[in-house]
Amino acid sequence: MKILSIMSCVGTTLVFASGQPCTAAETMSTSTASPAWSPHAAGDAAHGAQLVASCAGCHGHQGEGLAASGFPRLAGQPGTYLAKQLRDFVTGTRDSAVMAGFARNLSEQDVADVSVYYATLEAPAAAASPAAAPPAKGAMLANLGDARLGVPGCGNCHGPNGRGEPPTAPYLAGQHQAYIAAQLEAWQKGSRHNDSGDQMAGLAKRLSAADIAAVASYFAQQSPPKP
Repeated sequence: MKILSIMSCVGTTLVFASGQPCTAAETMSTSTASPAWSPHAAGDAAHGAQLVASCAGCHGHQGEGLAASGFPRLAGQPGTYLAKQLRDFVTGTRDSAVMAGFARNLSEQDVADVSVYYATLEAPAAAASPAAAPPAKGAMLANLGDARLGVPGCGNCHGPNGRGEPPTAPYLAGQHQAYIAAQLEAWQKGSRHNDSGDQMAGLAKRLSAADIAAVASYFAQQSPPKP
């Protein structure tokens, strides 16, 4: 199966590995309308570095995150994506009282600066257990999808092997397992609804707890892309 890029998700009929087409509503397009806020076009990474001291406790000194606590990797994620998440915490379309408190204290320039700072970082991947092997179901969901569930492969919009599709689709490869699982559960429960058309919510609700655990484990064991 040829994995399509995020740009080809829009206005294109995707096909599951079985040959069955999936509708536009079943794709994981992350295209969004123009945001209500207007961040500066260019951020200042040096200034961003001065603003993130309080972020390191959860997201690490190099943006590597904290796997044990489910705090995500930020290093190398698209700056545009990171900026949107900060503003979504403020508006409530992504729920986190802690992150909303931090984000409310940032100006538009600060948001741009912090986002570009993390986007330029490269952090090593978390060490995986030698005994662990990516579940076959996780690999299938990530790369091919499941026509029976009406779920296309994550790679259709998050890039081949989950390596991201900048500027708006984050990478999943190397992201922490607990964080990926928690976000899919948030989409299911409605505490996160900050994508275009709530497509992620619709897809997440078709996944069982076992499906979520499998796909989260698969992505966590992949190597993250370089910025």
